[in-house]
Amino acid sequence: MSAERLHFVITGGTIDSVFDRTRDVITVASQSIIPEFIKSIRIEPEPEFSVVCLKDSRELTMEDQENIVSTVLGSESTRIVITHGTYTMPDTARLLKARLNDSGRRDQVIVFTGSMVPIRGFTDSDAPFNLGFAVAMTELRDPGLYVAMNAQTFDPDEVVKFLYEGRFRSIFTKAPLPRQQKAGDVMPK
Repeated sequence: MSAERLHFVITGGTIDSVFDRTRDVITVASQSIIPEFIKSIRIEPEPEFSVVCLKDSRELTMEDQENIVSTVLGSESTRIVITHGTYTMPDTARLLKARLNDSGRRDQVIVFTGSMVPIRGFTDSDAPFNLGFAVAMTELRDPGLYVAMNAQTFDPDEVVKFLYEGRFRSIFTKAPLPRQQKAGDVMPK
């Protein structure tokens, strides 16, 4: 694989999930949807895809996280997008950042991304935009590790998911913090 060839490291999460009508729930797909979606965009040279696991990020084990680390460290590519569930994305990104610092590898632009809504089966999904944005960031950012969500890139050490807003923010943001959800609230105001 050439160093300029984009490498997708796939781990599951909502971005790679489907609606299971028999159980009325969203579940991680049994096969990744990401390669088919990316191939339809016709990126050249054709990207490489590595499926590390297909799990809800809350179910990732330390072994899964270490497999993500070894996949990235073993990649010849200098442009890597990691699709990941949003619940623990910042945690895995921080672990990978620490392992990269220990390894001394400094030539890669690594971008974590995911979505709040699956890429397939929902017209209002944020997944296609987030994937495109992450790919663009691998071209535009200096070598380093980033989390790309909500049209922003974050350092893993400062990013946090605001569950009730359905967005990621920097812990250093000047925006008001979300209000506490009260019993009986269906949607945050």
